[in-house]
Amino acid sequence: MPLRPNKQWSTLDQQTVDKLKGELGVYQLANQDKEVVYVGFAGSQSLFGLRGELQQQVEKAAFFRTEITSSYRTRYQELLMIHHADFGNYPLLNSDADTAKLGRLSPS
Repeated sequence: MPLRPNKQWSTLDQQTVDKLKGELGVYQLANQDKEVVYVGFAGSQSLFGLRGELQQQVEKAAFFRTEITSSYRTRYQELLMIHHADFGNYPLLNSDADTAKLGRLSPS
């Protein structure tokens, strides 16, 4: 699996999200320009997994992509650190609490 996500973006609408399964994993939300604005995860306490998490996000972005993984917490942190290394900041909609204890990666 590549370090940086390379899956195609899907339109973030109720119809598309309702087709998802209740699996554990991470997701990215993007604006109309397909710039990442949020990184999130569906963990063991997420009701209906990725589908449930993304149903709560439908109005917040234009696109999404997912990655199914049982190591969702580690991958979530990794995606946030990659974003910071690539752009010098965290996604716009992620809070300080999401990023407070993260390390830093060297830019590539």
